[in-house]
Amino acid sequence: MEKSFLAFIEESIKKNWDLDALTDYKGATLQYKDLARKIEKLHILLEESGIQPGDKVAICGRNCAHWGVAFLAILTYGAVAVPILHEFKPDNVHNITNHSGARLMFVGDVVWEGLNEAEMPNLEGILLMNDFTLLVCRSKQLEYAREHLNELFGRKYPKNFRKEHVCYRRETPEELAVINYTSGTTSFSKGVMLAYRTLWSNTQFAFEVLALHPGSKVVSMLPMAHMYGLAFEFLYEMAGGCHVYFLTRVPSPKIIFQAFAEIKPNIVIAVPLIIEKIIKKNVLPMLETLKMKILLKMPIVSDKIKATVREHMIQAFGGNFYEIIIGGAAFNQEVESLLRSIDFPYTVGYGMTECGPIICYEDWHKFKPGSCGKAAPRMEVIIDSPDPQHIVGEILTRGENVMLGYYKNPEATAQAIDKDGWLHTGDLGIMDEAGNVTIKGRSKNMLLGPSGQNIYPEEIEDKLNNMPFVAESIVIQLKDHKLAGLVYPDFDEAYKQGLSNNDLEKMMEDNRVALNAELPAYSQLSRMKIYPEEFEKTPKKSIKRFLYQEA
Repeated sequence: MEKSFLAFIEESIKKNWDLDALTDYKGATLQYKDLARKIEKLHILLEESGIQPGDKVAICGRNCAHWGVAFLAILTYGAVAVPILHEFKPDNVHNITNHSGARLMFVGDVVWEGLNEAEMPNLEGILLMNDFTLLVCRSKQLEYAREHLNELFGRKYPKNFRKEHVCYRRETPEELAVINYTSGTTSFSKGVMLAYRTLWSNTQFAFEVLALHPGSKVVSMLPMAHMYGLAFEFLYEMAGGCHVYFLTRVPSPKIIFQAFAEIKPNIVIAVPLIIEKIIKKNVLPMLETLKMKILLKMPIVSDKIKATVREHMIQAFGGNFYEIIIGGAAFNQEVESLLRSIDFPYTVGYGMTECGPIICYEDWHKFKPGSCGKAAPRMEVIIDSPDPQHIVGEILTRGENVMLGYYKNPEATAQAIDKDGWLHTGDLGIMDEAGNVTIKGRSKNMLLGPSGQNIYPEEIEDKLNNMPFVAESIVIQLKDHKLAGLVYPDFDEAYKQGLSNNDLEKMMEDNRVALNAELPAYSQLSRMKIYPEEFEKTPKKSIKRFLYQEA
């Protein structure tokens, strides 16, 4: 078997020539043949403007069909893609562009408004993603290439561009394909260097475990500049002849529901936050009436109710999917036990940018609740602990998915990957005899209790987030080693029920007392503080903890 990611793309384009490939939701659709033609035009543009194989090209903008075109054009040409999250602040975008040494940038219109090209002196040109017009040009070659692009294309393909013209290069497995900057919850971002073997192995993994086929539909909700969304809502789909719909606006639950109802996707890739929002708004209110609680205790009736709730949830996601894959952050236990009790087809995977992204996965039929699956194909996972089944240790992994290292940062690379090739994930977990991994927190976030006990703030937050009027929370350790809870309340709900700010303060104190009753003495909260706005988050929707240590 040829282990080539670019071969996947080339074969898929030829095989699915007349099928729909990419749609901007409520906008235009590109078929595979349109995708191929646009890729070819960008190849001419890159070549004529003097871009060499191995040069870096940045992409920064909201998900859209042209984002996908630009990405595939960069790789099939031989350049290195540097996807940058559109949610990053402008100075982050400037820094990443400069650090990566990008020569060109494709940018979305919304992002462009905030950027300052003077801060990115090494870029030779900036192209608008919507239609590839030149916004900034510092090179005569690039200017000529863009102005004469249609003419150059016509000269190269005088009789029409056909599928036999699609012939992409073949990469080597260790060749650098993508540099992906993890904003991460740490204050300094690192450029993860992903080789082609990582893209191939993640795509091959998806072919092995997900049953999509040419024409299958997928709704893209996760940012493509993030490996989770890129690998499983775009690259695998393009390799498999699927049809991807981009929610080009901010995906609010309302837009998501509307899109699901219309498109009826065949698989759903999501982060816990989206699932939790949908359940909190749509399902829990139905189940929390007194009448429902009584009916749920009666076995025959409760089975019927559960079937109804399950059907209600399945319809909410379009009613036509094989499973929902949840990843990117920890999953709320109460929500998970609800899904489990109604036999909902979900599974939780585990990965990180450094593995592009997949480390663990299990199909929903065999999935062990509370875990995040078993080591993915071509990956090994061990727990660095004297007794991995019972004593928590760091999760280590190695295999084809693991990165080459951090760009221009050999010290950080040496800290992350040891001499035997094990990547130290910084996550803590245990593993049962069947190989199911259960995550117990991130070693970076772990706090030490008064007598050296390990405290995982995520576990406390998980309980706190299920309490009345709590929208989000963070647990922090104060100077005196006591713990405090910072809470961003569900103000809308509180005001709707006629509560004042003073009432809310009192509710939070009640929550603290109730929560402490469930916790060992060393991890109880000494006080609560209401925070007025949502916490700042990383692309994976995990809270940037380091910003709130002093709060």
